[in-house]
Amino acid sequence: MPLQDLTPQLRTRLNKMERAVGWFVFLASALLLFGFGYYIYHTAERKGWFLTKAQFATYVQSSAGLKVGDPVVMMGFPVGDITRIHAMEPGNPHNVRVEFEVRDNYFRYIWTGGSYVKVNSGFLGTSQLEVTRGTNGYALCVTQPIFYKTISELKELVAAQPGEWQLSQFVFDAQSNIIFKPYQPYDGLVQSNLDLLASLNLESNSVFAYNNKARGKAIVAVWREPLHRYDFYDHKNSPPMELPALESVPVAERLDKLVGQIEIALPNILSLTNKISTVLDNAANATSNLNSTLIAAQPLVTNANALVINVDTNLNLLTLQVGATLENLAGITSNLNVQVQSNSNMLAGISKAVIDADDLVQGLKRHWLLRSAFKTKATNAPPAKATRK
Repeated sequence: MPLQDLTPQLRTRLNKMERAVGWFVFLASALLLFGFGYYIYHTAERKGWFLTKAQFATYVQSSAGLKVGDPVVMMGFPVGDITRIHAMEPGNPHNVRVEFEVRDNYFRYIWTGGSYVKVNSGFLGTSQLEVTRGTNGYALCVTQPIFYKTISELKELVAAQPGEWQLSQFVFDAQSNIIFKPYQPYDGLVQSNLDLLASLNLESNSVFAYNNKARGKAIVAVWREPLHRYDFYDHKNSPPMELPALESVPVAERLDKLVGQIEIALPNILSLTNKISTVLDNAANATSNLNSTLIAAQPLVTNANALVINVDTNLNLLTLQVGATLENLAGITSNLNVQVQSNSNMLAGISKAVIDADDLVQGLKRHWLLRSAFKTKATNAPPAKATRK
């Protein structure tokens, strides 16, 4: 039905419905665009698209387990991503170059002393780059612009901005002694420092310095060890800064070595197991024989026990009898002692009786009838020599 054929009431209601649908489509599109924009912003923030990044490179033996987009960690935190992996040209002493970026402010932990790249090998052939935190030295890259100024220019800047200017290089005297180090003086240059610098007769009478209050949005200077100072850096055109790498032995290779060692040691282990089994069998047989011996020796132990009991009983009886005998002997001795003490002439009589008995025996020896009864047997002793009278 053509629109002009509708009644005015229907035409009014249709226009209102069209406006409502138009507003709904507009609001839905706006919400969709807002959600999509928030997702992009959140992803960019999570990936550090709005942060300052420093470009680094390192060399590894193999790219196994590494791929572009893998995270780079520091102290357990994801701080960047791998941006490029490529093999070096023939004749180059290095095998593979890995380039990666580190976000702000983590690249400020990378110093000239103590910072290097660890290649951590995991299971299933995976690997991960870990950048260690620096412990000494100087920040490898900075966002403070450096300036090459004459002493007179630097005096004017120090006078206008006191406490804001510091050196970004080593300063030596004619004998190569260190007079100033980078970042010194820590509380900012003063006129006395500049007078000392002027007295050293430096090349072009100029030094490299920076304003510690200024901080840019990109890497503008890097440390150059051969120059003993910070040098200018273009984050768009300058090559990435290089860090040494420390590679660990892959887990798969370590497992292969472990399996090889096990295979070498396995025959000896089996031989040792067989020997242990033999020893255990012999021990079991010895235990069985010992058990049989103990069973056979049980009657002997019982008899020995009875014998000990009988010996103990007889010994007790013998002890009692010996005790009684000793008591009787003591009584006899006591009686004899009493008799001797009561009869003082008894000993003289006994002594006279013994002497008379001896005289009797000697007389019997000389009697012709009994002389043969007292003959002594001949011996091999030499005859006694006759003594001269």
